[in-house]
Amino acid sequence: MKLLAIGDKFISKQVMAEGLEGLQEYGIDVLTREWSHDNLEMLQKDNLFVEQNGPDLITLPEELIENIEDYDILVVQFTPVSKKLIDKAKNLKLICVLRGGFENIAFEYASSKGISVFNTPGRNSRAVAEFTIGMMLSETRNIARSHAALKAGIWKKNFPNSDSVPELYNKTIGLVGYGYIGHLVGGYLRAFGCNIIAYDPFVKENIEGVKLVELEYLLKNADIVSIHARLTNETYHMIGENEIKLMKPNSILVNTARSGLVDQKSVEKALSKGKIAGAALDVFDVEPIQESDMILKLDNVTITPHMAGSTIDAFKNSPKLMKDILIRTIKKDTKLPIVNGVQPQFQKD
Repeated sequence: MKLLAIGDKFISKQVMAEGLEGLQEYGIDVLTREWSHDNLEMLQKDNLFVEQNGPDLITLPEELIENIEDYDILVVQFTPVSKKLIDKAKNLKLICVLRGGFENIAFEYASSKGISVFNTPGRNSRAVAEFTIGMMLSETRNIARSHAALKAGIWKKNFPNSDSVPELYNKTIGLVGYGYIGHLVGGYLRAFGCNIIAYDPFVKENIEGVKLVELEYLLKNADIVSIHARLTNETYHMIGENEIKLMKPNSILVNTARSGLVDQKSVEKALSKGKIAGAALDVFDVEPIQESDMILKLDNVTITPHMAGSTIDAFKNSPKLMKDILIRTIKKDTKLPIVNGVQPQFQKD
């Protein structure tokens, strides 16, 4: 079997090769190439375009997909895999994405061609979980706001929550979604002495140190509501105006997951009217944020430019994680991260 791995500015060709090293022992020959950009900003711009518009509107350089029809496996991170590319890849049996999301893959079309699509669940879970804790601390303790004031020459100690600045100890934290990231966030917060409640309809078993509750209960009782669900048609705007009304007036909302999980306009309205104490957001409906966006005018919100999952460790470990997944596939492991329901067809007897 032949595998083509396409790196980028975040996961270079060399890192790809190093991470996938050893697959030859399992009958997989690896070739690496790189989707070239002048800088990270240009790659991020293309990635954002693909996430918003799908993979079919970007044309890849011919040398990047040369002889694509010879390959059984394609491994990418941000490189778009369009219907046109899939049509060219006559022998393709498996597309591997080195992240949790797979917006850059024409995955439904891949399904129609009998091509399996894998993602890499948990590849940046620790990065996002650590960042989430940082966002909680930054918003509750005014870290970012006081930093910005000092940089502007202002010794500022008066903030919207100055009369009620909390500690995390003994606070109730509500985690909406308890997958890889939610699990890590919960573990970190228990070290702070927090009480953890979680809503996740897919988790049935009891979890030590975590109380599983319904969403309404969570919103009414949590001092901090942190979003860690997967964005689907069913979860779109799962936190909207009615849900925010259930939250305590001194509570804060944290979203380091997907913007579509939360109705941003309703959050802005609640913040502007003081219905909740604050919010910490890493994702937005329109990225980059427009200068006219109301979120920039609020003084009770911490905002960052969609960077929660971006650490050198997360990027470097992704090819290694996928190598392990491919080895498990060869060994006919039944627990594989298939995102389109198509079983891979190249497993050896």
